[in-house]
Amino acid sequence: MTSFLEQPSRFLFFTGKGGVGKTALACATAIRLADAGKRILLVSTDPASNLDEMLGVPLSQRPTPIPGVDRLFALNIDPEKAADDYRKRVVAPYLAIWSETQIAELREQLAGACTVEIAAFDEFAELLAGDEQSVPFDHVLFDTAPTGHTLRLLSLPRAWSGFLQSTPSGASCLGPHSGLKMQEARFVAAVDALADAARTTIVLVTRADHAALREADRTSGELEALGLKNQRLVVNAVFEATNRADSVALALEERGREALRDMSPRLQGLPTTRVPLRAFNMVGLPALRALLDDRASAALARAVPPLATPSLPPLQSLIDEIAAPGRGLVMVMGKGGVGKTTIAASIAAELASRGHDVHLSTTDPAAHVAATLAGELPHLRISRIDPAVETKAYVDRVMATRGAKLDEAGRALLAEDLRSPCYEEVAVFAAFTRTVSQARSSFVVLDTAPTGHTLLLLDATGSYHRQTVVGDVDAQHASRIVTPLMRLRDPQYTKVLVVTLAETTPVSEAARLQADLRRAGIEPFGWVINSSLAAAGSTDPCLAQRIAAELEQIHVVREQHAQRLAIVPWMTEEPVGPTRLLSLAHPSE
Repeated sequence: MTSFLEQPSRFLFFTGKGGVGKTALACATAIRLADAGKRILLVSTDPASNLDEMLGVPLSQRPTPIPGVDRLFALNIDPEKAADDYRKRVVAPYLAIWSETQIAELREQLAGACTVEIAAFDEFAELLAGDEQSVPFDHVLFDTAPTGHTLRLLSLPRAWSGFLQSTPSGASCLGPHSGLKMQEARFVAAVDALADAARTTIVLVTRADHAALREADRTSGELEALGLKNQRLVVNAVFEATNRADSVALALEERGREALRDMSPRLQGLPTTRVPLRAFNMVGLPALRALLDDRASAALARAVPPLATPSLPPLQSLIDEIAAPGRGLVMVMGKGGVGKTTIAASIAAELASRGHDVHLSTTDPAAHVAATLAGELPHLRISRIDPAVETKAYVDRVMATRGAKLDEAGRALLAEDLRSPCYEEVAVFAAFTRTVSQARSSFVVLDTAPTGHTLLLLDATGSYHRQTVVGDVDAQHASRIVTPLMRLRDPQYTKVLVVTLAETTPVSEAARLQADLRRAGIEPFGWVINSSLAAAGSTDPCLAQRIAAELEQIHVVREQHAQRLAIVPWMTEEPVGPTRLLSLAHPSE
């Protein structure tokens, strides 16, 4: 890490997909700079921040000194509280003049991830725009950064003037910007600081994993297009096997090397640092200091005694229950990089192998898992939905209808608003709805699905009815309409599976997804922990410690979150093709 810490910029932004180690690297860097004599402020805007636990001190929204590290201060911006305050400021002017239905729609508009992100950015814009007198620190480090979508949306002049129309259905996904505490001038100053290479370094954190590297490449391109070219890449948790006789360890090492060989030209062109996979959890100052120090890391490594591995139910146990009715909809959900497509394909293959008619519909960009099944298994039909195609068609329709009534500035804001991840979910699920009804007589397995927020947003505005009913219907017929949301709420019709990894951040993200679904009236059927080293087994010293940490997270999922649980082992070979996908459900075979 000394490659960019010898002459660090005033601001360091750590960004990357969930579970790659942003918070740990931000903490380790902050400690390294403070130990070198600098006065440091570490700021987290992560909704699932465990900064308090890592540093061993309760944090608030004010700078708190960290015992054991002179000159280091940290604070947690609570994005959920910031978002709640933001929503109240937005809704307040309309309480006396709008109907309850309109207010409910507005509140749902403001319930999404975009609102949480912009509210957090509202809080730390003051730190970015301030000078060293108002923000008296040599360096300010941010754990997580705003997305390109948020920055582009706020950069449009119309975004600062309120609604697109006078109704909540015309609102931006961030709502009226009268809810922001920062003014446009302060936003411009904050973005100027972000784009100034002399003041800011954007640290893209990733892992030696194809999905994480794809996400880093996408983020890099988005930020570069906004003029934020001052980027560096940190590949975290790069593994090298110690036990050369351990097949799991050797395969994990090779999988990482292959991902790095396939890295995009854009990422290959960035200054890059690789940080080894550490055996220990990143909790406490000794561990955080050791993350960037090989010698200290070796001192912390410990031998793990043989562990009493608890019962780890296989994927087959969930599929047995799913298969019992002989038909139904299976929705496989989870954050990026946890292996949703692989799990969906495995479930579809297993159901088909039992003689059931199955339709697997996927949004997998590479479609490599689904492609290898095509024509290989009787009873299995596969369709692929292209998110880019579906989103473009959706955006074109909205621009041709709502956009036709707007001026140039309004159309620009609407176009950027439609680039929100929420609307990609809307577009893709509109395509998925064409297959949902097939589950009345056979099995339909959907790889990826919309969040609870998107489902409520669509339902509140009547979009489901417009998608499923052509023309006007009388009240008698309307009472018999069954919308997709109604089907998803029916546990006899739909089984929702939440996929995660046995790591702290992915489990926290999956728990938030489950809460989001419950808000929409959807109760997940079960959880699947994918790519488990604990289920695969390893004698490599580093992996043995990692397995011990995995077992802790499996216990958390089992006791706090999942009604049903299945564990899928990490495979020494990529799970591609019918034989390997079927083996995920039957690991002992």
